[in-house]
Amino acid sequence: MDAGRLVVERGLVLASGGNLSVRVPGTDTMLVTASGTWLDRLRPGDFAELTLGGEHRGGPRPSVEWRLHARTYAVRADVEAVVHLHPQHVLLVDLLGERIRFTTLDHRFYLGSAGRVPFAPAGSIELAESAAQAAQDHDAVVLAHHGCSTLGATVEMALRRALNLEEAATMTYRLLLAGNHEADFPEEWRDRIIDV
Repeated sequence: MDAGRLVVERGLVLASGGNLSVRVPGTDTMLVTASGTWLDRLRPGDFAELTLGGEHRGGPRPSVEWRLHARTYAVRADVEAVVHLHPQHVLLVDLLGERIRFTTLDHRFYLGSAGRVPFAPAGSIELAESAAQAAQDHDAVVLAHHGCSTLGATVEMALRRALNLEEAATMTYRLLLAGNHEADFPEEWRDRIIDV
C-alpha cells in the first residue's frame, strides 16, 4: 500500500490510473488492484485474487489490465511483482520518437534496457500479449500512448525500475531540449556493471 502512495506522490500516475500486482509465491495466483482503485488510497480489501488464467477467486472486480499482469507472470517465472503506471516523461519521450537513454549508473543497473510496444487498447489481449513478449527480454516496457510496466522479484524492485525509467526519460528530455542527441552511458561499461 506504501507503493501506491509513493507512485502517486512522485507523479507517476493520477487518480485511479495505474495498477499493481504480486504473484502469490509458489502458485499460479496473483493479487491485482481492483478496478477504479486510487493507488494512494489502497486498503487490504482493494485487491482481487485471480489465477494467471483469469479465474476470479476472490475480492473485488480486478483492474481491466489484469491480463497484462497475468501474461507477464506467465512468461517470467522470476517476476513476483508488476507495476503498471502512466509516467509523463516516459510517454513524452516516446511520443517524440526518441529512445529513452539510460545515462546514469542507477539507470543502467536497475534497467539496462526497456522494451516498447505499439498502442493497443487498455485491457486488451493484444496489449497483454505484446507487453508479455517484450517482457521476456526487458524489465521495463513502454506502452505507446499509455504508460509502462515494470517488473521485479519484489515490489520494491519493480518500483525502483519505474522510478528510474521516469528519471531516465526526464534526463533524456532535458538532453533533447539542450540539443544533445548523443549523451549516453559509456559503451565500454554497459555490460560490466555488477551488483555491489
